[in-house]
Amino acid sequence: MKKATPPDHSRLSSLLKAGDWCKAHPMTAVTIYIVVVSLFFLIFPRVDFWASGHFYFGTAGFSAQNDPFLRDLRHLGPFLVRVIAFVCVAVLLLKLLVPSRPPVMPLRQPVFLLSTLILGPGVLVNLIFKDNWGRPRPRSVEEFGGDLPFQPVWKITDYCDSNCSFVSGEASAAMWLVSVAFLVPASWRKPTLAFLLPLGLILSVNRVAFGGHFLSDTLLSWGVTQLLILAVYRVLYQNRPPLVSDRRLDEWFTVKGRKLQRSVRRLVIRCRRYLQGIFG
Repeated sequence: MKKATPPDHSRLSSLLKAGDWCKAHPMTAVTIYIVVVSLFFLIFPRVDFWASGHFYFGTAGFSAQNDPFLRDLRHLGPFLVRVIAFVCVAVLLLKLLVPSRPPVMPLRQPVFLLSTLILGPGVLVNLIFKDNWGRPRPRSVEEFGGDLPFQPVWKITDYCDSNCSFVSGEASAAMWLVSVAFLVPASWRKPTLAFLLPLGLILSVNRVAFGGHFLSDTLLSWGVTQLLILAVYRVLYQNRPPLVSDRRLDEWFTVKGRKLQRSVRRLVIRCRRYLQGIFG
């Protein structure tokens, strides 16, 4: 009787050790990811053609963009981003308008989410990368029916003036949604990631299917966005002592809120006196 092959415990142990190291050094791990992905696509640029080619159908082009379901799916990511941003702004405004009451959540949470959204998908991806690197989108290059030459990752060109392919803004926003998992209770973290990570993958692949981005655009967008999120998280939560604490934020918003209330009261009194002067 043939003996069963024993499991390779050494390989499993190595994977677990690598996972533990990544947890202990997340920023270094993400930096290595960015370097490895960049080198891979610089050495093998045809992989971008291979990935986009799965969704290109000759005269029909990138026909996935005409599918109503996929078009609606594309709007799910931005919708979730707007909802989270609205809630964060509402929490901060409520604290300003009613400064005597405790905030509905620790104020570092909306500050973390809003700052990473503005600095990540907003400034880093859209204002710095997309508006300056000039990489044409897949549907614009010659290999997929366009009239522009293909450009590799990280090469700055003038073939596109703004809102270009490198890197993907929507993939960045999809990765930003994962920042919610940094703030939920530990018991909710795995279910949150189980929902957000597949959603981010689907939204990113959707952009490749539409001919809006190359595979490398999405993979690198995930990396640079996650690196920024980790940097802001370190500043707000991991520095000892923390650069900004929930108590200090509460005190700051309380002071500013009371000043705002006094200003509003003074304005109301002036308006009332002015109207009394006019109408006697």
